[in-house]
Amino acid sequence: MNLHAIRAIYKFEMARTFRTLLESMLSPVLSTSLYFIVFGAAIGARVGSVDGVDYAAFIIPGLLMLPLLNESISNAAFGIYMPKWAGTIFELLSAPVSAFEAVLGYVGAAATKSLMLGTLILITARFFVPYHIEHPFWMVAFLVLTALSFSLFGFILGLWADSFQRLQVVPMLIMTPLTFLGGAFYSISMLPPLWQKISLFNPVVYLISGMRWSFYGKADVDVAISLAAILGFLALCLAIVSWIFRSGYKLRN
Repeated sequence: MNLHAIRAIYKFEMARTFRTLLESMLSPVLSTSLYFIVFGAAIGARVGSVDGVDYAAFIIPGLLMLPLLNESISNAAFGIYMPKWAGTIFELLSAPVSAFEAVLGYVGAAATKSLMLGTLILITARFFVPYHIEHPFWMVAFLVLTALSFSLFGFILGLWADSFQRLQVVPMLIMTPLTFLGGAFYSISMLPPLWQKISLFNPVVYLISGMRWSFYGKADVDVAISLAAILGFLALCLAIVSWIFRSGYKLRN
């Protein structure tokens, strides 16, 4: 394995993060703080608790997932799209760097940024509401698996996109609505029976449910199903990336 190449790609991507620290880290944290103020303080005072958990604490897993999903996709997509746009992707393809090593560098950096952001959001949440993590190992596991799988998904999006506008289609028009409708601010058990069944077709439900279980032991979906869903999505993304590099789709022209 070419560790030097992996390290070079990883360091380059991480350096870009620190050059744009305000946009990469501070902006999502400030947005999350506003959610805590509006939903946690204003609405939470009226709602009280959900499933025995104070509402302000109940929404933490959802508020963690909202920027985590979007930033994982955006960071990885932009990271691989820029070499395509600038034409330097051919240098990568002609270098003695395998597809696996390139993916490790780009996706590893994007996932690292997402994990840094997730940690900052958890620290920020402490200033607004006390909370506990009942299953810390599984919380970290869901956090890492989500960051990795959606960074891979963003990598695929970056390879597929042929304009800067297309890079924003999935995060803004698809992922954000799915997250809001995925139980980020409520339990799907609060919905009418028909809408509960419809919500189960939303993949984000399983991510938020699994993360909420790791915090409070409460879940809308069995945690084993949530874990299987994220592992299945990770395997699917790996298969698609492998096919793209083997076939040259969106790379050779």
